[in-house]
Amino acid sequence: MLFRGEFACSLDDKSRLTVPSGYREGLGEVFYITKGLDKCLFVFPEDKWEEFEATINALPLSGGRKTQRFFISGAKKCTPDKQGRVVLDQSLKKYAEITERDVVVIGVSDRLEIWSKEKWESYSDIDPDEIAQIMEEMNV
Repeated sequence: MLFRGEFACSLDDKSRLTVPSGYREGLGEVFYITKGLDKCLFVFPEDKWEEFEATINALPLSGGRKTQRFFISGAKKCTPDKQGRVVLDQSLKKYAEITERDVVVIGVSDRLEIWSKEKWESYSDIDPDEIAQIMEEMNV
């Protein structure tokens, strides 16, 4: 399943995130949340996590160990409850600067990303001319 779209969500008092219903089937019974790039969190279905981890583990040790430490050491295996909720680990919330209840969950093909609402609003204010330039360089 490919993930697409953007959903505004709120954490409850116990730091639980209700995974948007449209994403639950694609994530499956077990999935992984880890630090992502740009101060967001990456969420991978178990099979995609295994592929991602294998790719990282295949890197040369010289640069690979930093990448391993960044993504793998903080990864959390998640099993949602019957309502589709998972607890966001405090260390992951701290990394992603999620200090408020409001978060945004976005689909990015093979994974989800969890952003603090403020960070996402800032990051997603993308200059269309910049995207046009990238597309031209890609010959698209």
